[in-house]
Amino acid sequence: MSVVIGVDSSTQSCKVLAVDAESGDVISSGAAAHPDRTSVDPQVWTAALRKAWHAAGADRLGGSVAAASIGAQQHGMVALDSSREPVHEALLWNDTRSAEDAARLRDELGPDGWVDAVNLVPVASFTISKLAWLARNQPDAASRVEQVVLPHDWLNGAMAGEFTTDRSDASGTGYFSPITNSYRPDLLERFFGRAPQLPRVVASHEPAGTVREGWGIDGALLAAGAGDNAAAALGLGLRPGEIVVSIGTSGTVFTTTPSAVPDHTGAVAGFADATGNHLPLLAMLNSARVMAATAAMLDVDLATLDSLALAASSDAGGLAFLPYLDGERSPNLPHATGSLTGLTRSNMTPQNLARASVLGVLNSLADAIDVLKQSGGIPDKVLLIGGGSKSQALRQAAASIFGLPVEIPATREYVALGAAKQAAWAATGELPDWKRSIEAAYEPDGDWGSGVRERYADARRSHYGV
Repeated sequence: MSVVIGVDSSTQSCKVLAVDAESGDVISSGAAAHPDRTSVDPQVWTAALRKAWHAAGADRLGGSVAAASIGAQQHGMVALDSSREPVHEALLWNDTRSAEDAARLRDELGPDGWVDAVNLVPVASFTISKLAWLARNQPDAASRVEQVVLPHDWLNGAMAGEFTTDRSDASGTGYFSPITNSYRPDLLERFFGRAPQLPRVVASHEPAGTVREGWGIDGALLAAGAGDNAAAALGLGLRPGEIVVSIGTSGTVFTTTPSAVPDHTGAVAGFADATGNHLPLLAMLNSARVMAATAAMLDVDLATLDSLALAASSDAGGLAFLPYLDGERSPNLPHATGSLTGLTRSNMTPQNLARASVLGVLNSLADAIDVLKQSGGIPDKVLLIGGGSKSQALRQAAASIFGLPVEIPATREYVALGAAKQAAWAATGELPDWKRSIEAAYEPDGDWGSGVRERYADARRSHYGV
């Protein structure tokens, strides 16, 4: 049996899967936590990878492993000096301190100029905004930067000795065009002051190198790797017409298209996928943690929150929760706060509040689906994944809020699974067709969802003007 290994180095944790290369069945798995911060020492990721690697038994599989691949959180700024040491903690995608710099970048080049250059418009999440922040706020550290890599690139370096990236991850930096498939050093020179060394871009199907000693799979190939959303799309076997809604630390809404989808409003990030196509995407900072925060406020666990939400009326008694607890990326409101509207003495109950938190998350994601529709896509279904999708209240409400059929793929680590699929592709030259399993499906139930959507949109426009 040939084995491939897939890694998901996310914001919250690192997960490792050992997978049968032919069937896609998981043989073993391991995980290790990451600190709950928006900036970290990148060595933390390496240590977590080694811990999860050992927990999965990957270091004991030896010659049975044909290849490994890493999917990881996008955008994080890992700025290194001439000794490959960080000059500053890595700023993660959800670190919003560069919001002012992102606004300046947008103003200087204009949305049309950015879309023409790299098919996205800068927000605080993107690497180029973070580099601009570093240059403005830490000029001494910025002057020592010799190269810039992403979280997945950093781990590629730890495993194979060379910092490499792929088209999907590079497309989220703000200085790589997924249309021309080339870096834009002129943008770095303009907004960082110079163009540091950047990692080699490896095609999705090609190996990036060979795994070094110390990982227990000496001689195995290391595949290109991918950004987390592109890896998830690969793991799901995403097809045109399907929209993925992923509810985790962040919420993401994306699809796959054969050609680029330019959006001059900047709402849609025109990323690349991990097959050579494109991955138009919207991301929300506030997703599953909104429900976790509501549970904490009510002093209950998530299971009890779900029970409370199921016991409430479908429309939460008229409550509307704008869930911008950590600012927001889509819409671009980095300094926003959350709002709860429609409170009366009669509807001010734990059940309605729990339901409102679920609906708030879904409405925010539905806004993103609407934007994708406006970009020309005609979706036929939603695939709902991520830890937040385990909520029964959320599952049952999703189709009515989205106005689309919703399918729940079987619970799997789709980022790590997609990385494993890419590893098999690099090892064999053929992309495997591992079967997708659906555990539940839902259709819109009546028209109550449209009333909830209208009330939410009215509150959003009233409070934030968008």
